[in-house]
Amino acid sequence: MQLYFFGTGAGRPSLERNVSSLALKLPQSKEIWLFDCGEGTQHQILASPFKLRKIKRLFITHLHGDHIFGLPGFLASRSFSAKDQKMALYGPPGIAEFLETTLRTSFTRLSYPLEITEIEPDAELELGSWRIKVGLLDHGLVSYGYRLEEPHRPGRLQAEKLERLGIPAGPLYGRLKRGETVVLESGEILEGKDFVGPIQPGRSVVILGDTRYSPASAQLAKGADLLVHEATFEAALAEKAFEYYHSTTLQAAQVAQEAGVGKLVLTHFSSRYRRREYAALLAEAKKIFPRTYLAEDHSSFTIPRKT
Repeated sequence: MQLYFFGTGAGRPSLERNVSSLALKLPQSKEIWLFDCGEGTQHQILASPFKLRKIKRLFITHLHGDHIFGLPGFLASRSFSAKDQKMALYGPPGIAEFLETTLRTSFTRLSYPLEITEIEPDAELELGSWRIKVGLLDHGLVSYGYRLEEPHRPGRLQAEKLERLGIPAGPLYGRLKRGETVVLESGEILEGKDFVGPIQPGRSVVILGDTRYSPASAQLAKGADLLVHEATFEAALAEKAFEYYHSTTLQAAQVAQEAGVGKLVLTHFSSRYRRREYAALLAEAKKIFPRTYLAEDHSSFTIPRKT
């Protein structure tokens, strides 16, 4: 499982950071899910390892322009490379009106079905075997955080046990891995559960939209393997962060600490900050939560399987 950042800036694009967008590459299926689509996102995708046609689901955290102004162009360009491949889009109330109006007035016709689902706070989505939990944040308008939970995987078949019993690899191995009871020609009975290791727990990733410091963030992120949290301002500007419904580096780290997450990735930095200041921003958060990382455009983070 891989997280890839297309844009990590706040409010407006800068020479160093585009506005908000990131992708989650799912394991096995290689399907890509996109989160937010600020202005210029499709340009960022062109400079990445990903293709528009691979993006099958799109989640919007909230309706501020730096998170949605790239949507019409992205959807229109996808028509050239993903004909007839459905796109599912999820977001807060109002996202359908925004898109329908924009596409209609610009005479844009999509070559594929676009399915828009407006979701309410505390919703839970079942997307295939994945569970998505939606949390309401504190941003002055409806802003969501998404918790993505990977399904558990069956334990590993302990083939060495079967080999010691003289049972060659074959269809019986598959049946035992599925937990079935198998009767051998000799009459011996084998129980699948005796030859399968413990279940491998699924991973969880939490991606928050813009928000003030909020207990709801920690609740949504509790025990997650990785948390993506905005850090628009440095710790000294906590009053400004509160006034503008944003968080500081320190507040993001406090949420990560309270939630007991495995890793924290900071994003959504004000354009006031330059590259020479990134280390200081990261250091502020690491004082509270050492396993903190700072996202930059085109940075990537791998979420390994639990052992």
